[in-house]
Amino acid sequence: MARISLTQEEIAAIGQIVGELAAAYDSAEDPSFLMTAALTGHELPRRLRGELYDFKLTEPSSSLLVVSGLPIDDAKIGPTPEHWREPARGRVLEEEIFLVLLTSLLGECFGWSTQQGGRIIHDIIPIKGHEGEQISSGSEQPIWWHTEDAFHPLRGDYVGMLCLRNSDRVPTTFASLERLGLDAEDLRLLFEPNYVIQPDESHRQKNAAAPSPQNGGDAPAYQRIEEMMAAPPKIAVLHGDPRSPYIRIDPYFMSPVTDNPRAQRALEALIEAIDQRLQEVVLEPGDVYLIDNFKAVHGRRPFKARYDGTDRWLKRINVTRDMRKSRAERPGAADRVIL
Repeated sequence: MARISLTQEEIAAIGQIVGELAAAYDSAEDPSFLMTAALTGHELPRRLRGELYDFKLTEPSSSLLVVSGLPIDDAKIGPTPEHWREPARGRVLEEEIFLVLLTSLLGECFGWSTQQGGRIIHDIIPIKGHEGEQISSGSEQPIWWHTEDAFHPLRGDYVGMLCLRNSDRVPTTFASLERLGLDAEDLRLLFEPNYVIQPDESHRQKNAAAPSPQNGGDAPAYQRIEEMMAAPPKIAVLHGDPRSPYIRIDPYFMSPVTDNPRAQRALEALIEAIDQRLQEVVLEPGDVYLIDNFKAVHGRRPFKARYDGTDRWLKRINVTRDMRKSRAERPGAADRVIL
């Protein structure tokens, strides 16, 4: 894990940039702001930009970059929301702007029409009634390690998470894919399309912005999700350079390989290797975790939510290095939500 701690001078410079933008925009998802975020991001301190450029270009083996030191005023941000459908509005505008600027240095921010109502910036909070579900709004079940949106060919290259509150010090789990020590035959099989991954719970219609037949029930996006649930395509778990492979994996939503026992054993060997090197990291308020979604997995340990406004609260954003690969799934070239 690589870490860059912001200096007081850098914090002051960031504060001035973010403050000016917060005065100009009511939302960090304003299309006009998002159009210029990558350009404005280059006004951030040079040392910070350099670290992100290195993280993007060289793909370091750590696969995780932490930017720490952003001041979080616990009173100003107010209570942790009860649901992502009730956003905090202007209470965290500056923090959301900073997250967008930072992640825009890695690529383009985007969202899914089937996830948190098509928002670009997601609230990761416990929701009453989701305690036992395998979803980021759950709490009492661990979120098993995975790559983000592993089921989808248009998944992001990076995931950015900004911690606003974590008073219970709930650990995030993380593991890099580098140097797992798999044997040659396992590696060969993992590079072949022997596996299936079903869509995770966050993309299901029951977790839509307003789940009803009038809002998403018959929408093409949800129809495609249901088709992928019923008949997920065969995919390779690993791709790219065998010496330093890329990964897409989500064991909780993967079915056993029944037609190729040797391929199933290869998957089990990969899962065991990742289990053995899984680490725990505790996000502190003001930490931004930038995860290479092609080179690492992440999850979360269980905790007991209180629903009293003091629970763990993160902001999450997906980033792609290439918007063109999703062009057929978006209304216009500048649109950021995959339908």
